[in-house]
Amino acid sequence: MRILEKTSIDFMGRRKMWYIISLSVILLGMISLAVKGIDFGIDFLGGTEIIVKFDKAPDIGQVRTAMTSLGLTRAEIKSYGGKDQILIRTEEQAEGTIIGDKIKTALTQAFAQDNPQILQEIKIGPRIGTELKKNALYAVLFSLVAMFIYIGFRFKFVYGLGAVVALFHDVIVTVGLVSIVDKLTPFTNFEIDQNMIAAFLTLIGTSVNDTVVIFDRIRENQKIYKSTPLMELINKSLNQTLSRTIITQGTIFAVILVLFFFGGEVNRGFAFVLTVGTITGTYSSIYIASAIVLEYTNYKLRKKMKTSGANVSYEAVH
Repeated sequence: MRILEKTSIDFMGRRKMWYIISLSVILLGMISLAVKGIDFGIDFLGGTEIIVKFDKAPDIGQVRTAMTSLGLTRAEIKSYGGKDQILIRTEEQAEGTIIGDKIKTALTQAFAQDNPQILQEIKIGPRIGTELKKNALYAVLFSLVAMFIYIGFRFKFVYGLGAVVALFHDVIVTVGLVSIVDKLTPFTNFEIDQNMIAAFLTLIGTSVNDTVVIFDRIRENQKIYKSTPLMELINKSLNQTLSRTIITQGTIFAVILVLFFFGGEVNRGFAFVLTVGTITGTYSSIYIASAIVLEYTNYKLRKKMKTSGANVSYEAVH
């Protein structure tokens, strides 16, 4: 099935405009990270996480008052799963189940009629959190290196470079947008946790898949249209794969969007990263990965022509 038939969009002719747009979004994200920052979850900071079940949905304001009475003024409180369950996270730590027992006692006093029960208590020490943070960074970096090696061997060095720059672009843009929209709405209270790291790794995998399909078509067309200028050939390849890209990425986007709105608070950060990543991944496969292949090839051609003293035509390098 094809959605678009025989398109002839000049993708590469507009690449410089999209460079500016990408740099602007990245700059805004970096400013937001510097000024506003982004929250790390208990996975990385260390602390105590408790899931509490009530006989009926509790008032979050009353729960927060109960936590304040314990001195847990910075505790994070939100619904978890059903309306009768809440998740409480605090940076406080103690031996055994001391924190959990204190919280249960306070909630039992405040909600005696609702029979609060501790379903789960997780404690993570600061050393473990630091180790997890380091491992998460390594996981993202090693995945980028693995993609570079794979695509570099399957195609050429410049294709691997283009793919990795595009993936790095996707990660940076998505992190920046997470920081920008964090706490702006009830649906966008985010924190970096293991679920979100998993989303970034998934984003890298889905984004590179679209890039490989485009690169494969470029390679096939280079064998068929040997005398066609590279810019025209890349545009032809992008137009030929456009319908496939829209169908594949569109179905992923639809599913992730449903997960974002109806998957619950716990899955919202994961879904947001993949929702944004699906858009940036599709965009970067065209205007970052493919454009870098063109820019690098043009640069090598200009350098070769300059060394040989020959004149380079506009058509040859653009």
